[in-house]
Amino acid sequence: MKSKMSIFMSTAILVFFLASCSAPAKEESNPYPDKSITYSIPFEPGGQSDVEARRQQPYLEKQLGQKIVIQYKPGGEGSVGWSELTNKKPDGYFLAGINIPHIILQPLANKDTGYRTEDIIPIAIFQATPIAIAVSKDSDIHSLEQLVQKAKASPGKITVAGSGNHTGHHMAFLQLQELAGIQMQYVPFDGAGPSIQAFLGGNTEAILANSSDLLTYTEDMKILAIGSDETFEPMPDIPTFKEAGYKMTASIDRGVAVPFGTDPEIIKTLEKAFLDILEEPGVKDQMYEEGFEPKTMGHKESLKYIETKIEEYKSMYK
Repeated sequence: MKSKMSIFMSTAILVFFLASCSAPAKEESNPYPDKSITYSIPFEPGGQSDVEARRQQPYLEKQLGQKIVIQYKPGGEGSVGWSELTNKKPDGYFLAGINIPHIILQPLANKDTGYRTEDIIPIAIFQATPIAIAVSKDSDIHSLEQLVQKAKASPGKITVAGSGNHTGHHMAFLQLQELAGIQMQYVPFDGAGPSIQAFLGGNTEAILANSSDLLTYTEDMKILAIGSDETFEPMPDIPTFKEAGYKMTASIDRGVAVPFGTDPEIIKTLEKAFLDILEEPGVKDQMYEEGFEPKTMGHKESLKYIETKIEEYKSMYK
């Protein structure tokens, strides 16, 4: 009886094995992307992050072959949106715009910000807004060196307007102070617009402001230096901080990111789509006309850049 049972079991196993070999292969999963993608902006509609996403939207839809749905998640100067990003499924169907140094400074300044910088994985950095320092057109200061010398002669007397605390403007202020060995007084305002209006109204002697805003008010001030890495095309006569003798850059960098754990192949697909937009006719020209600097930093370069900035800002916080 046992031998008959053994023969039966052996035959059954053989039949199952042969059936498995002859069965058609399981169909591969659909290639990415096969449905619409949400592109989240962690600010109110109408800001530069939104303007850039809207510029990118038709190009992304053409290159990826899927609808790009732009949503807004304002709050906490971006932290609400970035917290949402880090809690999303890492499947490539939820992206979020990122701003540097915001995603670095917020977790450094506040441990309860809702996300960690390392959980935000950059796809690309495609734009920068250089930060420049300026004085009134009627000021007796005509160069950055003259500003530094005046600050050395009167420590803590020169007031400098900027947008918020723990921001790119605030960090630029601290960095310039450290490199120049001076002491000034930083006056934070609730946004770029209010800081410019206060400065133009004579409430501060100097201002750290975005290049896009400065283009509008060029005739109302003297721009002493700008934070771009090289000569800023819309302002070719303005020296960089480096050219003025101070080894620093200062800007608000914009990019796009996915949650930690996203498939490297998905990241590669998205990286190509975003960087290819910068090669489209007229896109870079539009950015320059609006006062922005195009960037072409891919995934790996963006990761390295963020790591460098983390160490830089940690040093300043210490």
